[in-house]
Amino acid sequence: MDFKEVLEVDDKVILKDVKNFELKDIFDCGQCFRWNETVNNTYIGVAFRKVVEVEKSGNDVIIHNANLNDFNTIWCDYFDLKRDYSEIKKELSKDEILRKSVEFGEGIRLLKQDPFEIVISFITSANNRIPMIKRAINNISKEYGDSIEYKGNTYYTFPTIDQFKKATLEEVEALGVGFRAKYIIDAVEKISNNIYNLEEIKSLNDDECHEALKQFNGIGPKVSDCIMLFSMQKYSAFPVDVWVKRAMQYFYVAPDVSLPKIRIFARDKFGELAGFAQQYLFYYARENKIIT
Repeated sequence: MDFKEVLEVDDKVILKDVKNFELKDIFDCGQCFRWNETVNNTYIGVAFRKVVEVEKSGNDVIIHNANLNDFNTIWCDYFDLKRDYSEIKKELSKDEILRKSVEFGEGIRLLKQDPFEIVISFITSANNRIPMIKRAINNISKEYGDSIEYKGNTYYTFPTIDQFKKATLEEVEALGVGFRAKYIIDAVEKISNNIYNLEEIKSLNDDECHEALKQFNGIGPKVSDCIMLFSMQKYSAFPVDVWVKRAMQYFYVAPDVSLPKIRIFARDKFGELAGFAQQYLFYYARENKIIT
């Protein structure tokens, strides 16, 4: 447990003496697209059909627009607060090379996000830039989700499968997803018709889960690993994008090593903590603009 106690005060919950929790590290490390920093250095995000604002005050974390029931049923698991990240960092820091990345991203936590939202989000992410991904996902939510008011602004929930299955290819194309529209429509159809069941896929072992997700059109090894890691709690997953490739080539492997071999090397080296290692490496490489 990475916090001492939780209190409900007015329209917020306060987590006292929280460890291993830094807003920028969590929300800017590539795992989520619905969170945005405010001028007050808080982050506002939409998840599980709720909008909340998260603030760090000293060693306390304040979740605005939430109550104790929300915390117990959504946010405690969402922020993975029952896990001791100090132990993870201690274990990964035994690797002298990885230690620098762990220290740089010391406040990272892996979010437990909704599988359907993450499938669609990371199909959208393929060969795409983060601002464009965030814009497209917000467009999808605005078009097919529900509106929520917070502090005079309107936010939108990510659509449910039933809400999204009404979409046509032309409508989705108009939302800024580009060539990925056909993959999104195909995924929604297969999930809504129970051709692919995400909960069943989530229940598979890590290797079976990886292969099952690749059956979706538009999902390759990297996107499959992202979905596994960010919504299915498969922590041996090791997504290899351009930044992780650069970090691995910079620190561990030769420049000509292929992406599949980098993935295998990392999973063998870091084992069940590979996904955590990936996030520290990704964040360090991108923020420090490592070039190989």
